[in-house]
Amino acid sequence: MSKVMIGRQFCGPPNSGNGGYVCGVLADGLAEDLNGPVTAVLRAPIPLDVDLDLQRGEDGMVLSGQGSLIGAAGPARVELPEPPPSPGLEAARAAGARHIGHTQRTHPICFTCGTAREEGDGLRVFAGPLEGAEPGVVACTWVAHPNFAGPDGTIAPAVVWAALDCPGYFAWVEKEGRHGALLGTMTGEILRRPNAGEECVLVAWPIARDGRKEIAGVAMYDLDNRLMARAHQVWIVIGPPPGQAA
Repeated sequence: MSKVMIGRQFCGPPNSGNGGYVCGVLADGLAEDLNGPVTAVLRAPIPLDVDLDLQRGEDGMVLSGQGSLIGAAGPARVELPEPPPSPGLEAARAAGARHIGHTQRTHPICFTCGTAREEGDGLRVFAGPLEGAEPGVVACTWVAHPNFAGPDGTIAPAVVWAALDCPGYFAWVEKEGRHGALLGTMTGEILRRPNAGEECVLVAWPIARDGRKEIAGVAMYDLDNRLMARAHQVWIVIGPPPGQAA
């Protein structure tokens, strides 16, 4: 067992850890054992700035706090979706300029998509609708800040998972309109981590709805259009489903 702390810098909602980042913390604990995708499941809000227990269970890694299960990770439970091709740098930059958070208040302090976060503090991943694509397909670019790199100059795995997080949510916002949702499950695979200062292209798309579950795919590409990472996400809608009155 080891102790981990999710600092307030890595928040999603104001008082809870960023879902993608925490999934990445769980997945990284299996990196030496699994040569392939990992599924991480979040069971409860993630407390900030407190010691949590990260330990290996029968099926993988388990994160708990004060005796309560917070999340767990193990071998992939679903097949990762085949991503669409990279839209390219210029199209992704143009899509990012259309991010809803630039004109409406969405999640301003979120580690991944917060517009109020400064470079090197948050990731500033601003996914917006991709011109000419099906409704819900979003894209943007992301520059991997050196603050998130390790001694070898590559970005920490949990930060890569965090960068993949919010684009999947905004894919469903663009498809169905404003609504709330929390990341419940994320299955991810990193093929190559970005280098510090490297600009990457992110694209996300809605896959299917199952009641309150919204399933999305996300992919990260380098500027040579080579796949770097991808994920399958299950988001849980909170409040009334899109299009329904409270």
